[in-house]
Amino acid sequence: MLLSNLYSLPGEEKVDILIEDKEISSVSRHTDSLSSVPNSIHIRFEDAIVFPGLINSHDHLDYNSFPQLGNKVYKNYVEWGEDIHKQNKDVINKVLKIPKELSIQWGIYKNLLNGITTVVNHGPKLQVDNNLITVWQQCHTLHSVQLERKWKIKLNRPFIKKQTFAVHIGEGTDSIAEKEIDELIKWNLFKRELIGIHAIAMNGRQAAKFKAIVWCPDSNYFLIGKTAVINELKHKTEILFGADSTLSAKWNLWDHLRLARQEKMIGDNELFDALTANAANIWGMSSCGSIVKNNSADVVIARREKGLNGMDSFFAVNPEDILLVMHKGQIVLLDDEIRTQLLNGGIPLNDFHKITINGIGKYVLGNLPELIKAIREYYPEANFPVTC
Repeated sequence: MLLSNLYSLPGEEKVDILIEDKEISSVSRHTDSLSSVPNSIHIRFEDAIVFPGLINSHDHLDYNSFPQLGNKVYKNYVEWGEDIHKQNKDVINKVLKIPKELSIQWGIYKNLLNGITTVVNHGPKLQVDNNLITVWQQCHTLHSVQLERKWKIKLNRPFIKKQTFAVHIGEGTDSIAEKEIDELIKWNLFKRELIGIHAIAMNGRQAAKFKAIVWCPDSNYFLIGKTAVINELKHKTEILFGADSTLSAKWNLWDHLRLARQEKMIGDNELFDALTANAANIWGMSSCGSIVKNNSADVVIARREKGLNGMDSFFAVNPEDILLVMHKGQIVLLDDEIRTQLLNGGIPLNDFHKITINGIGKYVLGNLPELIKAIREYYPEANFPVTC
């Protein structure tokens, strides 16, 4: 399949991308004289940007059927948890009636609709059978210092093969949040590679002990009213980006990115890399995170807002602007605008179902309308950002 006439990010060069099997076969400068490739379907775009499938470095897939729950600004995550289990007990009990496999599947679709092709799930390993996106669970996870039972033993088990541990840490503004970071560092006896999530209370000295920090500003501001000092931490460790679940953050990743950009603690290219190449490198994900020859064909194409160029066009994207998502060479989401080209190219769309996002028609692989219907049978108040 040839995808042509695309503005490549983070630059501004027009490119054509040839996909063969599950990989990117070539990336070449666009030329209008290139009308076709032998035995290949050709899809031409107008005024569209292309970028690698995004990597969401923090989510709880089974928590995305929850609405945002919070009643005030909290000092730390423990206070938040205790409060919502008292104040929002009825809502929590209603959502927990949804079978876990349905909530997980919606969590996968939430990521897909945002142009995310790889998500790092935090928590116990989930049984996931899907071909929509990659669910990355190839690391150890600890919930947190305060809430994970026997975390010191789990962290220091000898002879474990995978050494990286992802853990919520420093999610708060009080002394408890600050001191737990030093406690984790102190008890990391075998010097495991640590990826810290949130790190609101973290300082540069502490950050130097971590392989990376996952920044989740939307969740941080909603719960704690403050986010990590990324402009300081980035000089001591690597920065990744996470959306978190809808229990504490909005569903639209692009709102999170615009919030992060407004903070001006990290440059545009740094933020882009935190979602793409840098994330792939830190997690040890081979062959994704960049659009280059022989990489996995995880590709996202989106409309370019009129008058915007380069990274300005990237940060202006919303889910309704996404024209195509490809995961490992398979189209998993497409816009109504390019449907005819695909049908004319002989690509069957029998396994796709139509939805609309803010009035814009999309086709997604799998039966998302039936999934939404099934979830509402258990939780009628469930609010989804799509209509079917």
